[in-house]
Amino acid sequence: MEQRSIFNKVANYKELHVYQKSDVLVVITDIFCKRFLPLYGDRTVDQMNMAARSGKQNIVEGSEAAMTSTESELKLVNVGRSSFQELREDYEDYLKKNNLPLWDREHPRYDRMLDFCRRHNSYTDYQKFAEILPAEDFCNMAVTLCHITDRMFQNYLKHLEETFVEKGGIRERMHAARTNYRQQQDQRLKALEAENQWLKEELRKKESNPKS
Repeated sequence: MEQRSIFNKVANYKELHVYQKSDVLVVITDIFCKRFLPLYGDRTVDQMNMAARSGKQNIVEGSEAAMTSTESELKLVNVGRSSFQELREDYEDYLKKNNLPLWDREHPRYDRMLDFCRRHNSYTDYQKFAEILPAEDFCNMAVTLCHITDRMFQNYLKHLEETFVEKGGIRERMHAARTNYRQQQDQRLKALEAENQWLKEELRKKESNPKS
């Protein structure tokens, strides 16, 4: 019988699209703050950079916790999602304060921007635009990325919840491992008892018929 591990198999978080999109938001948010916000005296700069970093880092920390605790990973990933919701709100607030429009599906450039953000996951694909786009375009690109990333977070959380329900937490896996170990020992004991019984029968036959 195969020995069950109490540890989860953990995916490489850097291969997750939600992590890659999060990394993009960290990079472009830093560029946005340097280009459009005051260098000193504006708490929004720290707030936005911290929200972006928190979103990404909670994916990393969740992945590290996942080996032993799906429950902990769920909590950390959910914190990451909340951080990007805060970041999206900051970008939308900037648009409102500066009387700039939040693009909807009726905007002539919305679909093209949405398609680009969906297809590209590397920050290098965005960096060249982030350095030249005007504030309106930049914010709407970032808001779109936040929406896409939020959807990815939702799908990832759903996957983690299903995994938790199916496999349980560390306690359930430890119980399963102990149960599996006891079953292996019971099977081994039964096999030894059967072998011992067979040897006894063979010995009895030889003793009752020594010439055979």
